[in-house]
Amino acid sequence: MMRLYVLAGFACLFLMMNMNGNLNKYINTKYAYLSQSAIVLLAILFVFEFIRLYAKEREAGKRKAKLAADAENGAGGHDHAHLGVKHAHDHHDHAHDHHDPEHDHHSHSHDHHDHSHDHHGHSHDHHGHSHDQPIRWKRYLGYGILVFPLLTGFFLPVQTLDSSFVKAKGFSFPDFNVSADNPGFHQFLKPDTSVFYGKQGYAKVSKKELNEFLTMKDVQLTDVNFLKGLESLYNFPDAFIGREVSFDGFIYKGDQVEGNQYFVFRFGFIHCVADSGVFGMLVDFPKGSTFQNDQWVHVTGKLSSEFYQPFKQTLPVLEVKAWNDISKPEDPYVYRA
Repeated sequence: MMRLYVLAGFACLFLMMNMNGNLNKYINTKYAYLSQSAIVLLAILFVFEFIRLYAKEREAGKRKAKLAADAENGAGGHDHAHLGVKHAHDHHDHAHDHHDPEHDHHSHSHDHHDHSHDHHGHSHDHHGHSHDQPIRWKRYLGYGILVFPLLTGFFLPVQTLDSSFVKAKGFSFPDFNVSADNPGFHQFLKPDTSVFYGKQGYAKVSKKELNEFLTMKDVQLTDVNFLKGLESLYNFPDAFIGREVSFDGFIYKGDQVEGNQYFVFRFGFIHCVADSGVFGMLVDFPKGSTFQNDQWVHVTGKLSSEFYQPFKQTLPVLEVKAWNDISKPEDPYVYRA
């Protein structure tokens, strides 16, 4: 029965995420079909499990009714046979008494044997109990592992990432060029999809995406092309130096920038939350500009570059010529197209 509850729970959880719009806080929305497929599959498994349990309960009910009927019929026949046995027992009672000492001695031996047999049976039952105990413990542990994400998914609120996440991570990156051996890592500043391709494959994809943005008079990074465009900009900075770039993001000052420079970020997913990151660039605002963390702005400016000492790396920097406050988007995340 517990399997039935778990299947129903996960189906309802995925359905709830799709209906309340929270799915995009876990995965790239272009993979939403996977969640929808999971709902259908879980529903099918639920139906099969329900039918299996129903058939099992029905069969158990039939066996119980048959045993009850057999017991009732057997009780009537046993009473009739008991009368005949009692008559025969009375007839031979004298002969049985004649051999009673020998019978008692045999009975004592038999009882001793039964006692040994019962002791052995007790040991066997004890052994069976010990063998079954760890299996039951593992089963309960397995169900607990499955139930935990259901409880957190239904009862804990979904947290939208903001500058507090960046601050908690410390924004301390010893080497800008360090990359992971697998895609399950949090990225920063520069989107990097190279871990999902071979060297030649990534070079081909990068060149193709670069051509999409080179044809633009002004590079406008929107919610749709933000990660793709930003990756091209970091991969080929010389191709964009001096060109006008504009995008939306939230302000983060941090402890590693001075003067009128701020980071302008967007949180984004490459595939899912496992390879999510905070992406954007260093922005040089006009003198006297002051901002608060998590303040959303639209910035437009000329792209330049400078050596950024904390990363020991030359980074693209946007020299702002115009900016304005904007409201936080309904969906603050961006996704890799």
